[in-house]
Amino acid sequence: MTGENSAGILLLMYRNPVLSGGEIVKTIMKGAIRDQKGQVLIMALILLIVGGLIIAPLLGLMSTGLLAGQVYEKKTDELYAADAGVEDAIWKIQNQVDELPYVCGDLPWSYDYETSYVNDKHLHVYIYYLSEGNHRITSVATSDDGTSTTIEAYVSASYLDLSPLLDNAIVSDTHISIKNGVNVIGPVTSGGTVDDKSGVPGPITENVELNWPSSEDLKAYYLDDVKDLEPPFPYSDPLDIAGADITLEALYREGSWTIYNGSNTAGTVTLNGTVYVKGDLELGAEKKDFTLNLNNQTIFVESASANAIEIKDKCTIIGSGCIIAVGDVYFGPNGDAGSEDDFVLVMSVDGTTTLQPSGTFYGCIAGNVCVDVKSGNNATVIHTAPEGKGLDFPGMGDGDELPLITELRIDSWEIIK
Repeated sequence: MTGENSAGILLLMYRNPVLSGGEIVKTIMKGAIRDQKGQVLIMALILLIVGGLIIAPLLGLMSTGLLAGQVYEKKTDELYAADAGVEDAIWKIQNQVDELPYVCGDLPWSYDYETSYVNDKHLHVYIYYLSEGNHRITSVATSDDGTSTTIEAYVSASYLDLSPLLDNAIVSDTHISIKNGVNVIGPVTSGGTVDDKSGVPGPITENVELNWPSSEDLKAYYLDDVKDLEPPFPYSDPLDIAGADITLEALYREGSWTIYNGSNTAGTVTLNGTVYVKGDLELGAEKKDFTLNLNNQTIFVESASANAIEIKDKCTIIGSGCIIAVGDVYFGPNGDAGSEDDFVLVMSVDGTTTLQPSGTFYGCIAGNVCVDVKSGNNATVIHTAPEGKGLDFPGMGDGDELPLITELRIDSWEIIK
């Protein structure tokens, strides 16, 4: 306690000897409070002056921030809309929409969203064909006030090209076995080994890295041919052609299927589209021979079983075309298969292809696990040129389908304005 306070207390005690100590303290505090009256008003006035000085620039800063935020939000919406246009163009290229031209020189193909805005922005997209598999995409998103954001991207595609496999008379990713008495004219190529007991003149090439396809790639390629077909399946199971000449249009079969001739009269089955069978397929047997005219079409069997395709000795093959199964293939028709002017491909994607030759086979025999060419009657395998035969096979370019894109890469992506 200071000396001044002590003196005050003594003075009070002298003047009022009857006051207690507590009463004396209260009297002193009341006096101190009376001395501080008006100080809060001074502080309030100071704060009011400071607030008045800063509120105007603060409101201006907030207004500027709101306007900048709106501009930023608008440009962000434009950017997202333009990027959505690039993604949509990539999807169109990858899925090869019907409108997209693949040979258009320097002329762009464009489309817009006039009736359906993206992020409330008008979007215009240009796709420029540069070269095979290469495109430039320009996507412009425009706001109602005329401002815009433009994105330019370059994309390149990889296609499923299996045409090099067709440069061989016999090709396998793993092993080839050629028995005695089989004459092979043309290249024999294996990703593994070749067991040749017939003295093939060659060339024979082993341990080659082949671009062997996956079953999923080929399923996608041939399913595209039949994706628009409506059930029910239009033919009986089994199908007895009964000595008639019938034409099979493009078809899709959920289960297995058998085609044979139950008549003593010869008949012909001519393909006029892709035949896609999910189960096993059996051709031939029963009573009388019949002729299968491939007619530049493809039979694709999705089954991965050991009996995916079985072509027996009551079936004769003519015309160019492809016979492909995911699983094993047994190919043993009577007589020749194809001709000097034809190309027949018989292929097992994941399994073994077994050829029981009788006569001359023209084209290519392919099998993943193994190609087993057994001894036969006047058995000859001759490789003919696949080009110009109208083959519906990835990379040939002779079918109606566009090549299957297996990969699409974005080489560059840039906001140009």
